[in-house]
Amino acid sequence: MDFDLMVTSIPRLLEGAVVTLQLVSLSLILGMILALPLALCRVSRQPLLWMPVYGYIFYFRGTPLLVQIFLTYYGLGQFEAVRESFLWPVLREAYWCAIIAFTMNTAAYTAEILRGGILAVPAGEIEAARAVGMSRWLLYRRIILPRAIRMALPAYSNEVILMLKASALASTITLLDLTGVARIIVARSFAPYELFLTAGVIYLLMTFVVTRAFKQAEYRLSPHLRPPPV
Repeated sequence: MDFDLMVTSIPRLLEGAVVTLQLVSLSLILGMILALPLALCRVSRQPLLWMPVYGYIFYFRGTPLLVQIFLTYYGLGQFEAVRESFLWPVLREAYWCAIIAFTMNTAAYTAEILRGGILAVPAGEIEAARAVGMSRWLLYRRIILPRAIRMALPAYSNEVILMLKASALASTITLLDLTGVARIIVARSFAPYELFLTAGVIYLLMTFVVTRAFKQAEYRLSPHLRPPPV
């Protein structure tokens, strides 16, 4: 095993890790913004609201993320209307195509996670809030959504970790993320084991940080998990 190659490759791999973190962070933020109204529509009793959202979620959960990336990057450019639109300067860039695919994918999963959290809110708390005269908007803002987010946090942490690992697929459309940089160095050095092992360790470290951050957030948002004061 070439340890010198592993050590000398770390700076370049870290540059790719920065791109990975950018892709994942921006996709998760945009995905959460999109997922919240999708989750609210999903729990609605109006067919015109929940049926289109169900179709959207079914598609993005039922197809591979790699296919979604390819359809976004290679597929949209096949339409002349897209190439002539004002969006083409964005859609022709691999970086933004990856962001769009990741965002749409994580929004579908996050919407289902939030829906589960909303449905898990105890009915007694909702009835108590209605009894004191809370409006529907205030009920969601003060009772349902805070409780749903706290309960959905463990499941959402899994989604964040899965998105972090799935971001390696961005390298298939020429992006130099962590996996993409590793592949380039492998092509030049013919040392796949050393490079992918080093990249795997970096992914493992990022996953560890994410896991600890969510555990800390869950601890702070759940007073019942804290030890009683002495």
